[in-house]
Amino acid sequence: MSPKVTRPYEKRRRAESELETRRRITEATVELHRTVGPARTTVSAIAQLAGVQRATVYRHFPEDADLFAACSAHWVGAHPYPAPDAWAALREPKQRTHTALGELYAYYRTVEPMLANVRRDAQLLPELARVTAGAHAYFETVGEILVAGWAGDATRRRAALAVAMDFATWQTLSRRVSDSDAAALMTRMVACAGC
Repeated sequence: MSPKVTRPYEKRRRAESELETRRRITEATVELHRTVGPARTTVSAIAQLAGVQRATVYRHFPEDADLFAACSAHWVGAHPYPAPDAWAALREPKQRTHTALGELYAYYRTVEPMLANVRRDAQLLPELARVTAGAHAYFETVGEILVAGWAGDATRRRAALAVAMDFATWQTLSRRVSDSDAAALMTRMVACAGC
């Protein structure tokens, strides 16, 4: 009797099936993180939504950090932050700041449930906090783009920009004024901060 030979197309089909299963698990987890939050998402709920067994979830993602990383990559791929390159091209600092905040606030509006849940639960889940640290680099870059060209105290201006770009600031303002009015208000604050 000859040994069993695995044909290349069988390996390819198996690999494609594994990738599809991993994608379904990731998408199910993203949906649960968006609706109930990472801290309230259970492996049982992920498995049920993905149509797999709990053991399959653990096989694909043995550690929470693995699952958080996959979810983060999937989410960011589908919902990238606004690109700051166009803002850098705007020479006038006030216009640049207003444009950037307007686009950032519009982004926050589209992804609010997910950001609110992740922000809340990152304080409870150290693995989640580590995965979301990449967002800090984005805001540092944006802050440097926006502070450029303003006259006056750059330290106070950076502090004002950090407040203006903060998701919690937008949440507070969005309950009271439009995103456009919020961007105008925060731009005025930033303009005054360096005086």
